[in-house]
Amino acid sequence: MSQKREGLYEGMYILSATLSNESRKKALDKITDGIAEKGGEVKKIHDQGRRKLCYEIKGKKEGHYYLLYFTAPTRSIIELWKEYHLHEDLLRFVTMKTEEVLESLEFNPIKVQG
Repeated sequence: MSQKREGLYEGMYILSATLSNESRKKALDKITDGIAEKGGEVKKIHDQGRRKLCYEIKGKKEGHYYLLYFTAPTRSIIELWKEYHLHEDLLRFVTMKTEEVLESLEFNPIKVQG
């Protein structure tokens, strides 16, 4: 008997900023639907908006950032990553295991002394 291991994950996704609102929603739906198809559940989506990229990615200088909290079977993460690499509107992504869902985000930049 195998035990299904599941974890809580935090994923940052950067979509192309040149997408229309409708196309961006479809691209985000493709990500969230992929999570659901693999047996996961999206707990929270933080729309971080359009931001300038630190460096050009695929010829783009800006991206639309989303932070997602979701549960998923541990084995499904690799499958999701494979799908993400085929998603042409997804500029970058990162997925990390986390302990809790942040209900609100507060940006507190570190102040440099001197």
